Amino acid sequence: MHAFTVGFGLGFFVALQLGPLSLYLIRSTLRGGLAVGLSIAGGIAVIDLAYAAFGAAGAAPLLAIGPLDTVLGLLGAAVLVFLGVRTLWSAFRIRLGTDDGEALSPKRAFLTALSATASNPLTIASWAAIFSAASAAGAADSVDGAALLVAGVGLGSLVWDGLLATATALLGRAAGPRLLRAVDLVAGIGLVSFGCVLAYSVVT
Repeated sequence: MHAFTVGFGLGFFVALQLGPLSLYLIRSTLRGGLAVGLSIAGGIAVIDLAYAAFGAAGAAPLLAIGPLDTVLGLLGAAVLVFLGVRTLWSAFRIRLGTDDGEALSPKRAFLTALSATASNPLTIASWAAIFSAASAAGAADSVDGAALLVAGVGLGSLVWDGLLATATALLGRAAGPRLLRAVDLVAGIGLVSFGCVLAYSVVT
């Protein structure tokens, strides 16, 4: 259980960092409700678990292949910018009073979270580094230990993002058009900024 506990802690606290998907989860939960937020949390957790498994299997060296790293990085940047622009457009529609209340379905939210999380090559590299440290510390020094560590990562990620979605949904009951517009603006600017920074880091 030591490996599982370490994995859970890693998944939980890595997910705790505010990133582009956290902003997207908050914004989408406010507009679509708890089911949408939990769907995004599930999508993020699935990719975290998968990339943690890749890291445990030593897949990180694949990112040393220049063209692959560049393509994945630019793809991830494009996805983030697209989500950001769409979010800013939603804020603009609210301001004009033409917003029709359209929100993501849980299925679409899950698929969007999958693609947005999976398209960031830094996720693989991060989990590979974390697994190297965990293995050196004896938390994943066997196949069973590595499997428990990966399972813990997935659950830890899911628990934190699920808690974030639940808290956002509870607070969102009092959300009016002004708050939704403000959240859309912040999330949209944040997503576009993250995407631009990622693209810049890839091409320089």
